[in-house]
Amino acid sequence: MSGDGATPRLDGSHRQVVVVGGGQAGLSMSYHLGRDEVDHLVLEQNTVGHEWRERRWDSFCLVTPNWQCQLPGFPYAGDDPHGFMDKDEIIEYLEGFAEFVDAPLVEGVKVTALTRGERGGFEVETSAGELTADQVVVATGGYHHPQIPRRAERFPDSIVQLHSSQYRDAESLPDGEVMVIGTGQSGGQVAEDLHLAGRRVHLCVGGAPRTARFYRARDVTDWLADMGHYDLPVDEHPSGERIRLQRNHYVTGRGGGRDIDLRQFALEGMRLYGRLEAVEGATLRFSPDLRENLDHADEVSESIKAGIDKHIEAEAVSAPEEAGYTPVWEPEEEPREIDLERERISTVIWSTGFVRDFGWIDAPAFDGRGEPKHHRGVTDVEGLFFVGLPWMHTWGSGRFSGVARDAEHLAGRIRARIEQRGFALA
Repeated sequence: MSGDGATPRLDGSHRQVVVVGGGQAGLSMSYHLGRDEVDHLVLEQNTVGHEWRERRWDSFCLVTPNWQCQLPGFPYAGDDPHGFMDKDEIIEYLEGFAEFVDAPLVEGVKVTALTRGERGGFEVETSAGELTADQVVVATGGYHHPQIPRRAERFPDSIVQLHSSQYRDAESLPDGEVMVIGTGQSGGQVAEDLHLAGRRVHLCVGGAPRTARFYRARDVTDWLADMGHYDLPVDEHPSGERIRLQRNHYVTGRGGGRDIDLRQFALEGMRLYGRLEAVEGATLRFSPDLRENLDHADEVSESIKAGIDKHIEAEAVSAPEEAGYTPVWEPEEEPREIDLERERISTVIWSTGFVRDFGWIDAPAFDGRGEPKHHRGVTDVEGLFFVGLPWMHTWGSGRFSGVARDAEHLAGRIRARIEQRGFALA
């Protein structure tokens, strides 16, 4: 139904299940619903692969190895399972999955409102008309709108400001030096991309943790998989639901995979600062927490290694010894302020994450922060489900590695509800 003509009108139609979102989560849901012979429709406001195509920079690649790409019935089949797919390869993988699933998918249709029907079920308002559904699965992920703090309004008009999702490459930016604000996965990788392209980078270092890429002759991801880390449910995790708020560790799959070592970048000329504290005209002021943030990131990385050491010892695994990390650079002093004009900074890239937007859903399925309240995607609102949220059930829930398992679980719940209510399957 997608991409081969005008968008169909949906007025008055009814489905047992409507899936909102046609990315990896929505397509995984469709795969399992199709296997269970459940009548359903998948609505995607853009096109398959849009997020990867339009909101990633040109050199983007996965930070998890290819073997973790385990979409249902469609695992990675290439010849480099321990490599890291680049942007084009990711899009090709997802488009191949969409063709494999052959979902009842309508692209270019935005769901604008979801309300509960007076007689049960749901009313779904879209840009192509209204329809109804007995059950709805929200598969729009957790990264909806770029988040840029109001402090951005205080920068001089001469400064070009972008969110990391708008960054493409170093050549497309104005001449001059570049400030990157934020050191989560995107911030670390964007700073690296600019640095490798020869641009002078000024980086505001936040409290995000880091991890080593390799340790004791293996990718850290491989060790953590052996340790069961990626199968650990939220309700068994030592941090409990707080883990859902944790920032991602910065590391990269670029060049076959390597650490992002901000201290090494500093040795090579990158300027590091603490968190941005204030903007006063062309003057930027920073918190005196650079050393603290660098030390914290290293401590997290070393704690992961310590866990691997315990696993190796407990399981009597043969692995070469490896010394711990030794900092290659320390800040001599905490830089507290700079002048944008004096430093010739022309561009600011905000790597400050995204905000979620579920305001179109009129149902009591959210907590006080606007986050979905659920257990493994099942909400207290009968017939309303979520899939593809970060840490929805395990670490892999919002990724290629774990979304299939969550979709299969929800498909079982949906089919059981259909059978309990005496409805016929498709």
